[in-house]
Amino acid sequence: MVLNFKRIGAVVGLVVAAASVLVPGVHADDPAPLLAEIPPGTKLVVGDPTTQKALEISGLIDELTFEVEWVNISGGPQTSEAFRARALDVGAVAEIPSIFANWNNLPVRNIAYRERRDPIAHPIYQFGIAPGVEVRSLEDFRGKRIAFSPGQAQGALVLRALQAAGLTRNDVTLVELPSTGDVYPVALASKQVDIAPIGGVNIRRYLAQYGPDGATTVAHGLRDDPSHLYSPQWVLDDPAKAAALAQYVSLWARATRWVNENPQVWIDEYYVKDQGLTREDGEYLVEQTGEQVVPATWDEVIARHQQTINLLAAELGYEPYGAERIFDRRFEPIAGAAFAAAE
Repeated sequence: MVLNFKRIGAVVGLVVAAASVLVPGVHADDPAPLLAEIPPGTKLVVGDPTTQKALEISGLIDELTFEVEWVNISGGPQTSEAFRARALDVGAVAEIPSIFANWNNLPVRNIAYRERRDPIAHPIYQFGIAPGVEVRSLEDFRGKRIAFSPGQAQGALVLRALQAAGLTRNDVTLVELPSTGDVYPVALASKQVDIAPIGGVNIRRYLAQYGPDGATTVAHGLRDDPSHLYSPQWVLDDPAKAAALAQYVSLWARATRWVNENPQVWIDEYYVKDQGLTREDGEYLVEQTGEQVVPATWDEVIARHQQTINLLAAELGYEPYGAERIFDRRFEPIAGAAFAAAE
């Protein structure tokens, strides 16, 4: 597929200009309008390794007009730590980190959002079941030991699954474990826990390695697909950095479409050459992901976030707050316009 970069750039430029005048939902106490141009000398420190590779492989990286320092940081805990150290300007995470950051005196806001077109058919996670444990549905979670990481997407998924099954955390034993690397598959195999949410190639590898011993997985039938860019408030309050973030958001959206349209190149150049996976693993991950899309508006996204905030607050003892607080709606039209224009 050949993208008309000049046409897309013009469209996104118009959207940024429009956003600098008025965006529905922006209130008087929101930050100043986005600058139409990025001031010379502007620099961003970006922790978004997957998009970095997508931009490099697609060639879109050549359209960045500001200095970027790429850092190999991903996931909520690492990103929040870097934000607190003032060592990072923007990161890529799932739904939960921005929610918990604001509960823990780290003011951040989401500036971009994408999701999977068919999230139920293409979930990020499945629940791994330890060998010898009988679990066939979410209702069977009662009385089981479940791996739990409260400040990460996997932890929220556990609470959603319990809610969907008509259970609460009092009906199970939540075992706090970090959801990094292969911690959860190892915990399942060693029977430290009975159930744990596992994703990516860990699903395939877990079943291949421990399936003969009786390991299984259970589908949860819930949305687990939110993906965000987010930044600290002090970065968003910097007019030059905010303008650079607007350009980055547009390229992030275009890179998302490029990956959708070029799955074989993505498998070869990213999963195999960069990540060191087998081609079979790469094909599995592309199939598991399905098509990613960038919505034009955030109204439904924010409503779903509110449900998540309310659930986490009730289950974990936090004070609920309005989800609008963690979205900077100056950026709302930018990614959607860029994604649509890349067709």
